[in-house]
Amino acid sequence: MEAEAIKFFVACALAAGFGIGIAAFGCGIGQGMGLKGAVEGIARNPESSGKVTVTLLIGLAMIESLCIYALVVALILLYAAPMTKIVSGGH
Repeated sequence: MEAEAIKFFVACALAAGFGIGIAAFGCGIGQGMGLKGAVEGIARNPESSGKVTVTLLIGLAMIESLCIYALVVALILLYAAPMTKIVSGGH
């Protein structure tokens, strides 16, 4: 019984690690592409830098929130799932 719990916790830890790694990779790529587009837009039309910067910051915040959601799911996997038996009183 204890060996199954350890295997389950290891699987949760691996899933959390891979999940946050993939999320960080995807968010990094998305933010880089957004920043590239904003810089190119400002380079072509410097007068629009104020509007482009505001839109860029809002977009980057939205992209970053996706990575934070993945972190929340990873933390739930690490801390909530392995503790369900302990909380419910099962041994």
